[in-house]
Amino acid sequence: MPQVNSLIGFLDSRSFMTIWYWLALVGLWSATGRTIMGIPSDVVARARAALAAGQGDDPAVLGLLDWLSLVLPRWRLGPTEGAVFLGLTSFGLTSLAMLGFAFWLELAQAMFLLLMPFWVLFWMRVRLARNLVPLVGDAQLGRITPDQAAQKAARMMIWHRRWVTVLSMVSVLATVLWGSAWAIMHPNGL
Repeated sequence: MPQVNSLIGFLDSRSFMTIWYWLALVGLWSATGRTIMGIPSDVVARARAALAAGQGDDPAVLGLLDWLSLVLPRWRLGPTEGAVFLGLTSFGLTSLAMLGFAFWLELAQAMFLLLMPFWVLFWMRVRLARNLVPLVGDAQLGRITPDQAAQKAARMMIWHRRWVTVLSMVSVLATVLWGSAWAIMHPNGL
């Protein structure tokens, strides 16, 4: 166990050398891939299967729209909240990047490599929610039929899931490569 004599000594703990960091990385991405904005993937898959079979009035289709009507209000981000969140998270990530890659603190590098992709994922989800809100609103007002709304929503959500998969693969690959390089450069953790 490393001795903690100062804050800098505490921040320089051995992140890439512990199994817990890698378990957290894999666990977070595994949990993230199970839902699309909080909606279980099987709900979207059942709705897509019903729509592909030509059953627009299937309960799975309406179930997807119900899930969307419950989840989308949670993803609304006003201009003020968005600006504050963007500013604070950008400051935090920039601080971690500077501590990690300018001052070579391993924990800051590890946290940056863990949190940065989730920051990108958050903004991807906000963008998807902004695209889905008018669609669900049109379905609720009767401007489009529920099966058309569900079909468009399912298509957008599947594309979002594909991009999340790409983001997770790139993120894990970059983290593994950087962690391996760090382990080679610091074989004894020093």
